[in-house]
Amino acid sequence: MLGTIVNTIAVIVGAFIGMLLKKGLPEKMADTLMKGLGLCTLFLGISGSLAGENSMILIISMVVGTLIGEGVDLEDKVNRLGKWVEKKFSGKKGTDNKVSIAEGFVTASLLFCVGAMTIVGSLQSGLQGNHEMLFNKSMLDFVAAIIFASSLGIGVAFAAAFVFVYQGAITLLAQWIAPFLNDTVINEMTCVGSVIIIGLALNMLGITKLRVMNYVPAIFIPIVLVPLMAMFG
Repeated sequence: MLGTIVNTIAVIVGAFIGMLLKKGLPEKMADTLMKGLGLCTLFLGISGSLAGENSMILIISMVVGTLIGEGVDLEDKVNRLGKWVEKKFSGKKGTDNKVSIAEGFVTASLLFCVGAMTIVGSLQSGLQGNHEMLFNKSMLDFVAAIIFASSLGIGVAFAAAFVFVYQGAITLLAQWIAPFLNDTVINEMTCVGSVIIIGLALNMLGITKLRVMNYVPAIFIPIVLVPLMAMFG
């Protein structure tokens, strides 16, 4: 768990540095920064989506995952949690620059946890005690947390909890789940997650108001779908 713990701390520290920077930003500049981050997020989503090798896996994963997400309404639950935290921290309905804690949490959680580096690094940490990849990821996430928290606020810091749970679970369960996470599965999970990140980017740019959290279960569908399609294909 050392790699995951270091990664979690890096996100928290980076987020708080970013929030200190945010206090000195005029509203107009903060809005422009948000749009710039939206463009960067769009690039990350597009580049990551190219990892996929089978468009049918993407389509089926998005359909099944969205049905699950809408069925349990993850977006509503995360927003409720975010509003509860906002009241505890500020006693207000919103935060600076009209960015909610829930929005910052969802955006940062996906950015920090979607991608091959997260999965492969966690597997290496759990199976071999090799934390090098997660240490490298920690440095990247530290810088990203500073940049995103300067616009998205404290919600980015709460994403550290998701990093800890998600990466920690893969690390602790590595010897059992490693056989199911071959290169093809990891690539398809990265592809699906990256398409969701494109949706995040469109929200950040103010183009759409997608209920992004309800798409998140789609990321895990390739774990089941890839072996099934290989079996019957």
